[in-house]
Amino acid sequence: MAVTIEELYRNYGILADAKPEDLSQHKDAYQVILDGVKGGPKEKRLAAQFIPKFFSSFPELADAAINAQLDLCEDEDVSIRRQAIKELPRFAAGENIVRVADILTQLLQTDDSAEFNQVNTALVSIFKMDAKATLGGLFSQILQGEDIVRERAVKFLSIKLKTMPEDTMTKDVEDYIFTETKKVLEDVTGEEFVLLMRILMVLKGLQTVSGRQQLVELVVEQAFLEQALNPADPDTVDRLLQCTRQALPLFSKNVHSTRFVTYFCDHVLPNLSSLTSPVAELDIQLEVLKLLAEMSPFCGDMEKVEANLTMLFEKLLEFMPLPPEAEGENGENTLSDEPKLQFSYVECLLFSFHQLGKKLPDFLIDKINAERLKDFKIRLQYFARGLQVYIRQLRVALQGKTGDALKTEENKIKVVALKITNNINVLIKDLFHNPPSYKSTVTLSWKPVQKAEAVVLKRPSGEDMGAGSTMKKQLSPPLPRRDARQIYNPPSGKYSATIGNFSNEQRGGFRGGRGRGFGGRGGRSRGRIY
Repeated sequence: MAVTIEELYRNYGILADAKPEDLSQHKDAYQVILDGVKGGPKEKRLAAQFIPKFFSSFPELADAAINAQLDLCEDEDVSIRRQAIKELPRFAAGENIVRVADILTQLLQTDDSAEFNQVNTALVSIFKMDAKATLGGLFSQILQGEDIVRERAVKFLSIKLKTMPEDTMTKDVEDYIFTETKKVLEDVTGEEFVLLMRILMVLKGLQTVSGRQQLVELVVEQAFLEQALNPADPDTVDRLLQCTRQALPLFSKNVHSTRFVTYFCDHVLPNLSSLTSPVAELDIQLEVLKLLAEMSPFCGDMEKVEANLTMLFEKLLEFMPLPPEAEGENGENTLSDEPKLQFSYVECLLFSFHQLGKKLPDFLIDKINAERLKDFKIRLQYFARGLQVYIRQLRVALQGKTGDALKTEENKIKVVALKITNNINVLIKDLFHNPPSYKSTVTLSWKPVQKAEAVVLKRPSGEDMGAGSTMKKQLSPPLPRRDARQIYNPPSGKYSATIGNFSNEQRGGFRGGRGRGFGGRGGRSRGRIY
C-alpha cells in the first residue's frame, strides 16, 4: 500500500522530534519516508526533501536512500526531478561524494534548461566540498560514459574550473586533473581536444615555462608531427590546424615553436596548393600561412634553417609576380594581363621569411645565386610599386573618417588592408637594404590592435612616409622605377570580409561525430582513433 502524505508528515515529525543520539532507533520511520518515492507527485516531492535531511543518521540505509533519491531524479515530472537534484549535494559526504558526482554527471544529459542549470549548481556545490572526489565522478563518466554525458562533462569542466576558488584548486587537485586529462586525450574528437586544452591552460601549475612546455608536448603528440601530411585528407589537415591553434598561445621566447615551424616548412608549404579544406568557406592556404607567420617569431634553433628559408623563398616567388610586358607593338599600354597581387598571402610569407632570416642573415647574399636574387628584387620592386598605389588609395578613402564611420564593414576591410600593405612595405624595405636587414618590427594585420595604435589618417610622420605616404619625400625601394604605365592599379573589391578575421578558435570542428578521433573512428594508432 502506497505511503500517504499524512504518513510522511507523521514519520517526519517522529524523526524531527527525536534527540540526535536517539535517531538511529527510528529506522522504521525513515523507511516509511524512503517508501514515499513510490507514491504520487505530492508524496514524491515531500520524500525528495525529507530523505536527505536524515540521511546521515542511518548509514545502514545509505544505499537505499541514495537509490530512492536517484529514482526521483529520473521521475517523469520535471518539478520532482528538479527538487531531487537540488537536494543531491546533501548526500555528498565521505565515500558517497564520488558516487553523487557520478550521478550528477550523468544527469547533465537532460534537455530541460532549468534542470540542467540545477545539475550544474549541484556539481559546483559538491566540487567546493571535495574537488578531487567530484573530479573522480566527472572523469569516470568522461572516460566511460555515453557520448552526450562525456561531451557535457568536458564542457562543464572547461567553463567552471576557471571560476573555482583558489583554495579549492590545490596542487593535488591540479595534478589529478592533468593526469586524468592525459588519459582522455588518448581518444578524443576535435572539439573535445580544444575544450580539454582550455581546461589545462587555466591550471596555475601549468602557467610556468615548464608547464607550458608540457602542454606543447601534449599538442605535439596529438598533431602527429612525426608523420607525413596527407594534403588530400581534410581530417588530417584539420587535425594539424586545430593542434597548431592550441599550441600558439603557449609559445614564447622560452617555449619554442621550432617543431611546428619545421613541420610546416617540410610538409605543409610544399603541398600548399593541394591542401583540402575541412570547411568549405575557409581559405585553407591563407589559414595555414597565418598560422606559420604567428609561430615564426618563437622559433628556436633549427637544424635545417637554410632548407626552411629556401622553401619560404620559393613560396614567396610564387606569390610575387614579375612585372608584365607593358607595351604592345605600337607602344600602347597593354595591362589586361596585369597579375593579381595577393597581399594577404605575401604578408604572411614575408613575415615568416623575415623572422627566420634573422637566423641566417646572409641567406640572400650567399645562399641564392645572383640571377635568382636579381629576379627576386625585380618582383619585390614591382610589388612595392603596387603597394604604394594601393596605400595611397586606401588613405584617401579613409581620410577624415573616425568613430562609427570606421566601423562600417567596408571601412573595416580597408583599415585591415592598410595594415597589410603597410606591413609588407616595411618588410620589403628591410630586404632592399645592402646587406638585407631583419631589424624592423611589424604587428601582423589580424592581430588585435593595442589602444596606443591607430590607423594614421592625419598628416603622416617620417615613418608613415616610408609606409606609403603621398608626400614628396616618400621612400621607395632603391631600384630604378619602370615606366609609370606599369604601376599596378588594385582592383576594387579586392579584399573580402574574411581578411583579418583569423582566430585561434576552432572553425567548424573536426569531421565525423564522436569517433573520439580527429575525424571519426578508424584504425588505432598509439591508443587514439582517427
